[in-house]
Amino acid sequence: MENKELKHQHMRYCVERPVFHEQEIGHSQPRSTNTIQSLVGAAKLKVRCSRSKAKALLFQFLPILHWLPHYPLKEWLLGDIVSGISVGILQLPQGLAYALLAGVPPVFGLYSSFFPVFVYSFFGTSRHISVGSFAVVSIMIGSVTESLVPNDNFILPGNETVIDTTARDKARVELVAAMSLLVGLFQVILGLVQFGFVVTYLSEPLIRGYTTAATIHVTVSQLKHIFGLPLSERSHPLSLIYSLVSLFSRIHKTNIGTLVVSLIALIILFAVKEVNQRFQSHLFMPIPIELVVLIISTAVSYGVNLYGNYGVGIVGDIPTGLIAPTVPNVEFFVHIAGNAFAIAVVGYTISISLAKMFAMKHRYKVDSNQELIALGLSNITGSFFHCFAVTSSMSRSLVQDSTGGNTQIAGSISSVIILVIILKAGELFTCLPRAILSAIVIANLKGMYKQFLDIPLLWRTNKYDLLIWIVTFLSTICLNLDIGLAVSVVFGLFTVTFRNQLPHYSILGQVVESDIYRDAEENTLAKEIPGMKIFQTSSPIYFANAELYAKALKMKIGVNVDKLIEKKKKAIQKRKEGLQKVINLAKMILAKTQKGIGLDFLTNKEEVIGSLKTLSESIPQSPVTLCSLGLEKLDFHSLILDFSAVSFIDTVGTKILKNIFKEFQEVEVYVYIVNCSSSVLQQLENSNFFNGNITRDSIFASIHDAVSYISSGQNSESSSLSEITAI
Repeated sequence: MENKELKHQHMRYCVERPVFHEQEIGHSQPRSTNTIQSLVGAAKLKVRCSRSKAKALLFQFLPILHWLPHYPLKEWLLGDIVSGISVGILQLPQGLAYALLAGVPPVFGLYSSFFPVFVYSFFGTSRHISVGSFAVVSIMIGSVTESLVPNDNFILPGNETVIDTTARDKARVELVAAMSLLVGLFQVILGLVQFGFVVTYLSEPLIRGYTTAATIHVTVSQLKHIFGLPLSERSHPLSLIYSLVSLFSRIHKTNIGTLVVSLIALIILFAVKEVNQRFQSHLFMPIPIELVVLIISTAVSYGVNLYGNYGVGIVGDIPTGLIAPTVPNVEFFVHIAGNAFAIAVVGYTISISLAKMFAMKHRYKVDSNQELIALGLSNITGSFFHCFAVTSSMSRSLVQDSTGGNTQIAGSISSVIILVIILKAGELFTCLPRAILSAIVIANLKGMYKQFLDIPLLWRTNKYDLLIWIVTFLSTICLNLDIGLAVSVVFGLFTVTFRNQLPHYSILGQVVESDIYRDAEENTLAKEIPGMKIFQTSSPIYFANAELYAKALKMKIGVNVDKLIEKKKKAIQKRKEGLQKVINLAKMILAKTQKGIGLDFLTNKEEVIGSLKTLSESIPQSPVTLCSLGLEKLDFHSLILDFSAVSFIDTVGTKILKNIFKEFQEVEVYVYIVNCSSSVLQQLENSNFFNGNITRDSIFASIHDAVSYISSGQNSESSSLSEITAI
């Protein structure tokens, strides 16, 4: 025994002091030499660790350094080239069109399709998403530009119908650049503080309901270009309703030429897109119908002079060449901070959702926090070149994936195509009708409108998700995009709390001859075990639902525990009063006897003595039980609380749980906890739950372990449970 103890101490000593272990167990090497070698080795290890850590951080911050050296040219290069060309062709019309949504001249849509896309290629972790302009984000930006820089501020003196578009566009471009910078800063900061988990608070029904409502905002905003009506923009609650009223009140002033051009373009776009979708497996690449319509409509507009002869609005001058970088005006930050944060979150949510979808499909991982940083750096860089905030596009990402794109080299190639157009071909689209761009925007929203099919699906699967979808949709439609998003997030969090407050409670039964336990009401094979009740909840136990948990427990087991405890207290009180009468009578008799009076003062001596004897016999000589008090005992002796779904419990929940133990012990029922996670068990210990009459012996790893223990008769001490309550 002594040798074992010494061996144990020696092992502990060796663990605690590894540097000097060899010398102390008998090696002849001097302590100083061994210490120096150890320190040198530790220094080398520290250097190696620092280098590897720095390398890992560099690869994490610049993912392109990780995959580019191992890029398989023969297998992937051709696919990336074809994909990049396809996306670049698609990005040209979308960039021009979405610039109108953002409230800036079309050329800035081309800038936004070049600078941010190129930057993302270096910092992004997704290999398949196509970064650039996107309808939902563009309309959110447009709502801000039209609110802070409205047309009414630029009406020329003496003519209320003419607007100084040059001054207006310049002011809007400055505002948009400042917003892009602030959006990018928000995204980078959130990424650096590991805030990528924010996307978990934006559930899929919320995102789909929000983007569906934003799609309607986008469509309504383009109707003025489809009908050729000069309408002012609105950006406030119920602005969508006001815009529709304003549109229909002036519908009689529709420009017929513009409407004809729009309808022809829409019919062609929808028809060819349907062909692309149905025959996508047989097509080498989707037919670039947007580019075809863009070129043909520009040629027709130039040849027929649609602007001069029919009053069809055109894009106008598109300057060629890159613009010099400038620092955005930070004075706008005060006015756009809230909108910029909403755009940052929505843009990131859309991007990370697409990135995770493609990562799952192609079996690789994306870093949520690095995606925030990559998107933020893309927007920050773009802000110096007057770009508006960007995110991923569903349509372009699908094209990039379906045409063989494997890495962000495809994105770089698409940005190079846009660069060529900016430098050389931009001025060719001067005669492009604005109605064509609006038609392209509306045609690309077809997939978004299909999200209305979520309603019947969610009705069948999950009513709570359906409620989130509808509330998000209606609040975004009525309150505009920024306020609607805030309301949607708050409501989504409220539903989580509401569901935790009203969880599913059930009494479990055992499936015959097995260790499986299921809801006895829902499963006919599950039968309750005689003498036991197994209670299960589907949520944590905390301040919002702790009282409901206790009430549901008592209701499910079908016993009014509070009433039974009250009856027991009254019976005990009655016994105590009887005992007090006996004591008082005995004291009186003793006092009379001591004075020599005797018992002659009693009129019926035998009757009084008999009553005294009866009362004395009724005094409990053992602990009080329900049976001894004349109360009916419960039909079960053990209560098992299943904590398999309890992820946490707070101090309020712990107090309620203590009361449950105490109350059921009062009515002679043992309480056990099963399937309790280590974190919940630690929370119980930290709250001093295990003290007095509650011990760790009441904790079991599983329901079957507790049932086996109770059934084996090892809880025979339950007969002594009533000792808790004594006179």
